[in-house]
Amino acid sequence: MAKKVKTTIKLYCPGGQANPAPPVGPALGQHGVNIMEFCKQFNERTKDKPGLVMPSVITVYEDRSFTFVLKSPPVSVLLKKACGLAKASSNPKKDKCGQVSIDQVKEIAKIKMDDLNTVSMDSAISMVKGAARSMGIEVMGK
Repeated sequence: MAKKVKTTIKLYCPGGQANPAPPVGPALGQHGVNIMEFCKQFNERTKDKPGLVMPSVITVYEDRSFTFVLKSPPVSVLLKKACGLAKASSNPKKDKCGQVSIDQVKEIAKIKMDDLNTVSMDSAISMVKGAARSMGIEVMGK
């Protein structure tokens, strides 16, 4: 018989750096989840991605056990990493803060392909270009 699901929780933690401090501790503690066990498992699975923000969807069951699925990092984080930026432009229409090549956009689209709501690589590239435009990052090349 399958376990009964109590709730699902979405968390954004830096890869390999989950600890019981907020936001992880309070989010998991209120549902009775073993916080240190989650931190150990999360850090083990993300140790090869230090510093990248990794979204995770945690399914908590009635018996206080849990499972979690890691998603790919947000497009904005990947674009900032590709440009070497700390933050995006505050006024993206007027102030451009960086540039990415079309090859970098294609690479980001490949990474995000599983989490995007498209099956076409052209559509995924278009989504990444749109995110770059809204952050004040120029896409160089065709």
